[in-house]
Amino acid sequence: MKRGSFFDRSELTRQLWSFRKEFLWVGFFSMIANLLMLTPTLYMLQLYDRVLKGRSELTLIVVTLLMVFFYVIMVVAEWLRSRLLVRGGVRMDEAMNAIVFNASFEKNLKQAGANPATAIGDLTVIRQFLTGNGIFAFFDTPWTPIYIAVIFLLQPFLGWISILFCIIQLVVAWYNHKATVDDIERSGKAGSESNAYFFSKLRNIEPVHAMGMTGSLRQRWLDLHEHALAQHGHAQHKQHRQQAFSKFVRYTMQSLTLGAGALMVIEGKMTAGGMIAANVLMSRALQPLDLLIVVWKPFIQARDAFFRLENLFDDFPEPSAKPSRPAPQGDVRIDGLTATAPGRPEPILHGLDASFAAGTVTAIVGPSGSGKSTLARCLVGAWPDVSGGVLYDEEPIQSWNGEELGPNIGYLPQDIELFDGTIAENISRFGDTDPAQVIEAAQRTGIHEAILRFPNGYNSQVGEAGALLSGGQRQRLGLARAMYGNPSVLVLDEPNSHLDDAGERALAQAVSQLKQSGKTVFLITHRLNILGAADKILALRDGRIEHHGPRDGVLEVLNAQRTAKNGDQQVTANQNGQGKQSEP
Repeated sequence: MKRGSFFDRSELTRQLWSFRKEFLWVGFFSMIANLLMLTPTLYMLQLYDRVLKGRSELTLIVVTLLMVFFYVIMVVAEWLRSRLLVRGGVRMDEAMNAIVFNASFEKNLKQAGANPATAIGDLTVIRQFLTGNGIFAFFDTPWTPIYIAVIFLLQPFLGWISILFCIIQLVVAWYNHKATVDDIERSGKAGSESNAYFFSKLRNIEPVHAMGMTGSLRQRWLDLHEHALAQHGHAQHKQHRQQAFSKFVRYTMQSLTLGAGALMVIEGKMTAGGMIAANVLMSRALQPLDLLIVVWKPFIQARDAFFRLENLFDDFPEPSAKPSRPAPQGDVRIDGLTATAPGRPEPILHGLDASFAAGTVTAIVGPSGSGKSTLARCLVGAWPDVSGGVLYDEEPIQSWNGEELGPNIGYLPQDIELFDGTIAENISRFGDTDPAQVIEAAQRTGIHEAILRFPNGYNSQVGEAGALLSGGQRQRLGLARAMYGNPSVLVLDEPNSHLDDAGERALAQAVSQLKQSGKTVFLITHRLNILGAADKILALRDGRIEHHGPRDGVLEVLNAQRTAKNGDQQVTANQNGQGKQSEP
């Protein structure tokens, strides 16, 4: 089936369609439950028109036992359909959570500011709707005509009144939707913006507290929060008003049905039992329609969540299976690498070409804003807007299986992010922990002894984002994580920015060991004391390669440029000074 057809729009649609058998069984049990909903009607008819007239206790006992038996079957049918929906919802969540996670992960990687929790929340909204009472309204509503047909059998006049009342109820439901859908969407959006703003400030609580920004940020959040409250209050007020009006209409119609039945009894066109049974049937016919009004908000939320996930899967589909390859040897090449960013007219990197042989250490230097960190992200495949290519062993990085390539890459970003868990878990990348490799990685970065001084050693918690550690400790743990498992390629962005002299010596020694073992290492740095560990230097300026070659040769050129620049600045300063002295 071609992509874009109804049942093949996305993975979510296909998963929902795969549960069609469960929904058919739910429909079957709904049929049984709704048919047996006629039990109280038939029971009352028998009581009023047969038992009370015949005064037969045996008939009463038999009819009552049949009534209890049918109620038991009805309850079992309702329990079975509820159980089927719950199990189906859990199965759908289990089938979709990894896909939703991957798509949300890709979106967050490629779109700055994306909220990764939105997609998981949307999946939860859909699951809760499919397993809640709301879905029953859609299974029970088709039985409304059956109840009306039974009312017709009792008295045609009441049947026509029932049709009129159902139309009124549907009109009320449609009006409620039109009146509240926009307010519900605005309320949800305002609440999400308020919560996102609040939690983003909690993630940066230290500078906020230290620089006295709490009051200003709190006021901004209060403005967003008050707007969200106003939107929510307006939506709730309108929704409650609509529900009250719907309740008034429903109760009025039920009473009018009873009154019309009484008129039919007075005129001798039906019995008192038929009058009461018709009223019960009318209530039952209107109940699913009334439930539609109650569950309309969850339905709108589930519908919007469904379409958001549809768009997410359209924009970030599940990647096709990549071929399995042996671990890369460490040969890296960039071929016409150009990196751009949304909203930026000029590329950050302009068509870079360079080769890096396995077992070499390359220092990437340049002034701030020259594109060093962007190049680091491109080298590990973490920059979204790229043309040209980064090749590992002459194969584009995008063609590798990420789960296989990842353990062979060590990456230390400029902003080090540790995760809530133990030290050992963070070093081992939360995979299968090899104690020997964890200790080896920690020893390479010189933090092994410091870890042993923690109360629980390698089992000590680091806190959310490594909040329980100092800046230097976080950086060393990040380095240990990058070196865990002896990856073939390591990209270290400012690896010595928080290190003391001992830490820098440990880093230089670790880089030397990596080089001797044939690993390819990239060092992005501003500090020149680490350049002694490099074989080559790649100098960037304005997103272009200014120099690339052996360390000593490039350093000689850079020093000559620096000396010439300082000389020009000194001459300019002297000329300015002489000009000031000559002024009267």
